Amino acid sequence: MAGNDNGNDNGNDSGYRARSLWLGGIDAPLTPRAALGGDVACDVVIIGAGFTGLWTAYYLKRLQPDLRIIVVEREIAGFGPSGRNGGWASAFIAGSPGVYERRSGRDAVLRAERETFDAVTEIGRVVAEEQIECGFEHSGSLSLAFTGPQRDRLIAGVRSKHARGLSDIDIRVLGSEESAGYVRAREPLAASFTPHCARIDPGRLVRGLADACERIGVVIHELTPATWILPHKVRCPNGVISAPMVVRATEAYTTQIKGEARRFLPLYSLMIATEPLDASALDELGWASGLTVSDQHHLFFYAQLTTDGRIAIGGRGAPYRLGVPISDLYERNDAVRERLTDSIRRHFPAAADTEIAQSWGGPLGVPRDWCMSVVCDHTAGFAWAGGYSGHGVVAANIAGRTLADLITRRDTDLVHLPWVGHVPRRWEPEPLRYLASKSIVAVLGSADNAEDRTGRTARRTTLVRPFVMSR
Repeated sequence: MAGNDNGNDNGNDSGYRARSLWLGGIDAPLTPRAALGGDVACDVVIIGAGFTGLWTAYYLKRLQPDLRIIVVEREIAGFGPSGRNGGWASAFIAGSPGVYERRSGRDAVLRAERETFDAVTEIGRVVAEEQIECGFEHSGSLSLAFTGPQRDRLIAGVRSKHARGLSDIDIRVLGSEESAGYVRAREPLAASFTPHCARIDPGRLVRGLADACERIGVVIHELTPATWILPHKVRCPNGVISAPMVVRATEAYTTQIKGEARRFLPLYSLMIATEPLDASALDELGWASGLTVSDQHHLFFYAQLTTDGRIAIGGRGAPYRLGVPISDLYERNDAVRERLTDSIRRHFPAAADTEIAQSWGGPLGVPRDWCMSVVCDHTAGFAWAGGYSGHGVVAANIAGRTLADLITRRDTDLVHLPWVGHVPRRWEPEPLRYLASKSIVAVLGSADNAEDRTGRTARRTTLVRPFVMSR
């Protein structure tokens, strides 16, 4: 069975809105679109109405307007992580540069990295052209280091990117005084800045993208789970869709499909958001409009200042339970909520007394090598993309454009990037995958605590290095 979550709100508008700050802030009703009503034929059927599925449909229809395209979604467009993430359209590749380099060469890695830069701009272009009001602001991203080990990691990361062919124009190290010109955080030792990131409201973006797809002729059926995926066919409760090409765009929920349980590790990412900050707190913070901010913990935070003046901040740290990799129960976690709340108090003291208004979360799809994939087999009539490991907003846009080129047999630069045709080996069977998930969170969290306490680099992270290929 495939879809965008294991929950079912059965068309309940308030239930959908409760899933995240972003979905709760949608102006239009979240009434589901009509479900599939019977057997039908089309040219391309796409499973999943998140960013991957909708970008694929959008670019396919723009390239070839006569294509008959149907998207099926178990809940509503954006119900899954596309409507629940941190709201970063952030560049840099999803995965380990070394893995891509071994497969495709050093030049391919640099081309891939630069494609992610272009993708941030491309998302902004579509947002403007389609008049999607999603708070898109291409202002860059600041990463802060608060301890010696964090500073060492930050500098090493920038040097590594420069060694791959990037420059100070793409990412550079700042001193603490210069970083205060972007946001006044408490006592950072160093920072890095990249212009290649935009702040968005992901709920408004994904819902607006669904509307844009419909305007150009894409058919979207919501409350329509794909119960079986066959060659050139997708079976749903009320009918069968036949098509020369089937596209699977289900990211972490791919693990719920028969035979695909070990394709990804579902790793939960959780968010909290404050109440809107008052004018004095905003003035004291000096948070540059549209800037995204992170730190250099192993279990790092990622934050933005929303268009209505809230700090929305997220982080990793909620492993699944053995036997149930995906569940609504994992979308809120008291320990992670407290850690994120503490990050606000410690690093953004102007907001320390602001109430937390909401918490939410969703699962990432993490491949065994942490590297994304875009795959298209014309003989089998099947394509898929995913494994973004937390870089999904930009990676899904690239995947959608790439799938559109592959399906229409266009020979473009996109179809020669190193993630095209890349299929990582599967995760180990349970309970080994579960133990890896638990170990990643426990060891990295323990290392962060030790570094904060001692100011020395924690070597224990080597224990999980076989499972963690990239940040």
